[in-house]
Amino acid sequence: MRFRVMTYNIHRAIGVDRRFSPERMVRIIQSHAPDIVLLQEVDDGVPRSREMDLARELAAKLGYPHVAVGHNVTLRKGRYGNATLSRHPILRERNIDLTIGLWKRRGCQHTAIVLNGHVGRSHRLEVFNLHLGLSAYQRELQVALLARSRELASLVTTNVACLVGGDFNDWRSRLQPLFTTGLRFRSATDRSLSGERPIPTYPAFFPRGPLDSIYYRGPLRLLSVRRCRMRLARIASDHLPIVADFEIH
Repeated sequence: MRFRVMTYNIHRAIGVDRRFSPERMVRIIQSHAPDIVLLQEVDDGVPRSREMDLARELAAKLGYPHVAVGHNVTLRKGRYGNATLSRHPILRERNIDLTIGLWKRRGCQHTAIVLNGHVGRSHRLEVFNLHLGLSAYQRELQVALLARSRELASLVTTNVACLVGGDFNDWRSRLQPLFTTGLRFRSATDRSLSGERPIPTYPAFFPRGPLDSIYYRGPLRLLSVRRCRMRLARIASDHLPIVADFEIH
């Protein structure tokens, strides 16, 4: 069975032109038709985004029946965090706290998704949608927290289909060994060990930093991966989305 994943830091649907426009997000996501969408910086009830519940607003406009939201930061009015939209049923969800000390609150949203295939066959996929901190030291501690979380640590066998995606803020790919060697993931977006350059996604208008990544493990085969090249995406957010196609077997 094949499925498509997109990870996208939508910057509260506020573009580099400072316009709030969820309609642009709808057009960009719709053009790629992903089965699962991992979103970061998603507002809920915040004045700067017209007090919308952005995750559910986007899900409704795009036709995703299943939504999970993990709020990380509480503001004077409203809150924001990560959100996962899915065409397939979400069995369970939990927000994993990755906050380190007095640094800004960060989190990773875990969802267990059932991929419904043809002729009644289904596959379970464990999905981790995260947004890590700005400090390299902080990010390493956050990956260690994630690795020790019961959601990831309970997947003791690497035969379980598992994805970790989101905004890693990892400019120099320093986290790659932690995932590929320590946790036995493969990288869909950073192939620097095989001589290929990581996929840059930031800043959107002239991408140089490979901040957005997808790692995968278990019975998954990467078919293709690319960043969005729509002109609209260069102004809709400060990040470009990543789209990856997988086959689960």
